[in-house]
Amino acid sequence: MESPRPDADSVFLSDLHRLVRRLIEQPDDREAVETPLGALVRDHLGVDARTVPVTIEKVSPHRLADADIALELLAADDPDARLTGVSGGAERHHEDTQNLLASRYATFAPGPVEYVTTVTGPQSTRQTVAFGLRLFRFEGAPVAVLVRNASPMHGRETVGVDVLATDSAVATRLIERLHTEMNEHSVIRGNVVSFAADEYGRGLGALTFLERPAVGGDDIVLPDGTLDRIRGHVIGIGDHAERLRAYGQHLKRGVLLYGPPGTGKTLTVEHLLTATPGRTAILLQGGSLRFVAEAARLARAMTPAMLVFEDVDLVAMERGMFGGPQPLLFEILDALDGVGADADIAFLLTTNRADILEPALAQRPGRVDLAVEIPLPDADARRALLELYARDTALSAQALAAAAERAERTTASFAKELVRRAALRATLAGHELGDDDLVDALDEMQHAAADITRALVGAAPDSAAGSQPHSH
Repeated sequence: MESPRPDADSVFLSDLHRLVRRLIEQPDDREAVETPLGALVRDHLGVDARTVPVTIEKVSPHRLADADIALELLAADDPDARLTGVSGGAERHHEDTQNLLASRYATFAPGPVEYVTTVTGPQSTRQTVAFGLRLFRFEGAPVAVLVRNASPMHGRETVGVDVLATDSAVATRLIERLHTEMNEHSVIRGNVVSFAADEYGRGLGALTFLERPAVGGDDIVLPDGTLDRIRGHVIGIGDHAERLRAYGQHLKRGVLLYGPPGTGKTLTVEHLLTATPGRTAILLQGGSLRFVAEAARLARAMTPAMLVFEDVDLVAMERGMFGGPQPLLFEILDALDGVGADADIAFLLTTNRADILEPALAQRPGRVDLAVEIPLPDADARRALLELYARDTALSAQALAAAAERAERTTASFAKELVRRAALRATLAGHELGDDDLVDALDEMQHAAADITRALVGAAPDSAAGSQPHSH
């Protein structure tokens, strides 16, 4: 029996497959031809750009605006400096700098500069070069600097700064000067920032600029001397940095604030941020704690700085609790150890569970050298807290004192919620806030049926054991 003969389509497809395979295997003998962009760079450098080495520098994506500002400052010394973009289709995003200057198959030419809007503060932005070529003179020598923003979809996780100079030593010094200017004129310096993951969830995304809090010392109620101790360690050491350096004393310091939820740890941190308006502050909490290494590098560049780890117990627990080392814990330890002793950086850690903290984090000198308990407020403190949160109301001192006595084993956040709840009851009832509203609000919050509410706002589970609604 004869085998069936292949039809014409099958023969054609087979021949086409062989042809394509031969074309792929055939070496491309064409010589790369100088592109119009390469000609522009040649005219500026005075030599064939294809013969000039490229010095490549990588910059973190959140420093794009800093790099743009620094290059703008460096180019400002040359009145003939020029900025241009690159045209040539989507291929320009995939080619390296040398292939943009000389190519076998594409024509890359000067074109419009690509910009991106970058956030530079809580309420400010900047049009920043995202893809552009700067031509200027540095130290009297012509240089060309190509900047391309990070683009994960094109395989670029960092900002690329490629420097072309006939003398590679000039390129090296330009990059050194670039980083100096980036740090000195950074948009991050003096701001409060936090990190977030990128849109693909694989790495560090853009910085979030936060409004600096406005929390005065009078807004905090702590045991006598507690706030002064914290301020002295975090702020006082920075205020006397030069004298301490002259004495050979280290400036890096770690402060651990510990205590139950709702006692005022975060409010104390906000007060420290308020009291240090010129100090760069980097806040890490929740998922952003995994960016500790980058945060520590940024803090070193932005000194004087404050690096805050909120709820550090979530990642810095005893290593044995989960059957093995915690990678994030080691990153935090490396961050604390890796900063030079003379760097004016305050590491501020908060935790609800000091008892489960990794001993290597809490006990080794040079990591945390001051641990301060932020305890549940006593009766006097509870009265002071209620007076603080009721300062804009007509609630009487007697009612506030009585409420403070009844609200045993509750937190600062409980006091704040109590006043809010009383005001809410009065508003919904359609009358002015009075002492009876405070009593009723406290009855409600202490009643056994409000266990879940009490837990959410910070009351200890047994704070109202056996309590009965207060009669009035």
